[in-house]
Amino acid sequence: MIKEYAVIGLGRFGSSVAHTLFEAGNDVLGIDMNEERIEDNKECVTHAVVADSTEETALKAVGIRNFDCVIVAIGDDIQASILTVMVLKDLGIKQVVAKAINKRHGQVLNKIGADLVIFPERDMGERLAHHLMSPNVLNFIELSEDYSVEEMKAPSCMAGKSLRELDVRARFNLSVIAIHRNGDIIISPSPDQDVHEGDIFVVIGKNEDLKRFANME
Repeated sequence: MIKEYAVIGLGRFGSSVAHTLFEAGNDVLGIDMNEERIEDNKECVTHAVVADSTEETALKAVGIRNFDCVIVAIGDDIQASILTVMVLKDLGIKQVVAKAINKRHGQVLNKIGADLVIFPERDMGERLAHHLMSPNVLNFIELSEDYSVEEMKAPSCMAGKSLRELDVRARFNLSVIAIHRNGDIIISPSPDQDVHEGDIFVVIGKNEDLKRFANME
C-alpha cells in the first residue's frame, strides 16, 4: 500500500529522507521556506511547496492532514522545529517524526508529543566509531545499554562449517537470528545451516560478547 509522507525541511537530511521515500514508490510532499531548496528537490518528490510550517493556516492549505506521517527535518532553527511539531500535533497528525539537534532539543520534542525523535548526527557518529573499532560490523541497533543487534561479516575461518559446529551460542553467548547471503536472507537459520564465504550474520546479544565475536580472526 502506497503511503503518503510529508517532509518539512529539505536540507541534506530532509532531502535524503524525501528522495528515498519517493524512490520506494511513496507519495511525498516536500515543504521548505527556501525557494531554492524547493527548486532543487521538485523532481525528486511528488510535490514540493514553499510554506512556513510554523503557521497552522499554511499547513492546512497544503493538506497536511491527509498524510500518514510527517517528518520534521528542520535544521538548526530549534524554535521553528518545536513550533512545527506543536502545530502538527494540534492538527491531529498521527505520526510525527522529528529530527533533534541535541539532547535538550530531543527532550522538548518528546514532551510536546513527537512520536519519534531521531538524532542523525549523533547516530552517524556512533556508527562510524563502532565501525572503526570493529571493521567487521556493518550495522547495529542498540536495544539497551547492555544489548544490541549487529549485522556483521562472518569471519572467514567459519566458512564451510555449520552453526552447530561453530556453537556460537555456547562459545560467545550470542544468537544468530538471520544470515544475509547473495541478496537473500535466511531467517532463524537451523543449527545445520552451513556458513558460506561472504555471509553476513545478524546477531543478538550482550555488547561485550558482540565485540569479542566481531574481533575474532
